[in-house]
Amino acid sequence: MENRKVISLNISEKKGIVKKPVGQFLLNKDGVVGDAHAGMKNRQVSLLGQDSIDKFIEEMGKAINHGDFAENITIDHIPTTIAPLDIFSFDRIRLEVSQIGKHCHGTGCAIYTDTGNCIMPKEGIFCRVVEGGQLEVNDVLVYEPKVFDIRIITLSDRAHKGVYRDMSGETIQNMATAYMKEKRRECKLTKQIIPDEKDQLGALIKQWVADGADMIFTTGGTGIGPRDITPEVVRPLLDKELNGLMDYIRLKYGAQNPKALISRSVAGVIGKTLIYSLPGSVNGVKEYMTEILESLIHSSYMINDLDIH
Repeated sequence: MENRKVISLNISEKKGIVKKPVGQFLLNKDGVVGDAHAGMKNRQVSLLGQDSIDKFIEEMGKAINHGDFAENITIDHIPTTIAPLDIFSFDRIRLEVSQIGKHCHGTGCAIYTDTGNCIMPKEGIFCRVVEGGQLEVNDVLVYEPKVFDIRIITLSDRAHKGVYRDMSGETIQNMATAYMKEKRRECKLTKQIIPDEKDQLGALIKQWVADGADMIFTTGGTGIGPRDITPEVVRPLLDKELNGLMDYIRLKYGAQNPKALISRSVAGVIGKTLIYSLPGSVNGVKEYMTEILESLIHSSYMINDLDIH
């Protein structure tokens, strides 16, 4: 977590014009009370770093006032790792980052008309209000990067008894960790081995969804053996199923190895939790994870109602 000082608070009653500094304002579920941009889906509150403004002034040689870029909140500087779903908080206030940058309005923007340039399209941060409250100049916002909560379930009677090592669960853990590091996102991982029991699997998934897990991966139980029960447990719990993703993986790797077509792996959404049920083999896990990771964070944005392309 990092602290960011509020340098200026700015409001405008109309869109397309500069905002004027005020000493304080009230945030509610729609954004800044009295501001023209309140009520927008994912751009309720805008932030800009003072360091970005200072750099612009130096490059353009023009005097810039707080609010000239139509930012609601000017803070000392924007964290370099900022990404959607991160949080800025103060007291009860919680602002969730929903968009980074925006489409430039060109001549429809007062600052662009005056200078021929604008920094909001690249360096502006937009948030939606999770919880509102009163904010004042010189308050300190706490920046909290999103920590993705990833849970892994290995279904295996023998691994649960300690007969052999859980290499499939470890493979999911290693690949998910490397992916998050590459994307510069933080994560925490929880891994549990259970026997191939329907009731135990169902109860654990429900508990982890209630805990607020962002992603649940299961490995094992997707074949056609008498103890393969994962799809029968997972599918009825889904609010939405990701048929296309799993069908694509089966077809892609089944073209090389027809045995892969026997997998009954499923994926989908339960509330705001993504769940992926993978085969039990290490090679199968690697194949499925390679494809799933291509859209993992984007899928998380989608179920959190962020329209990011």
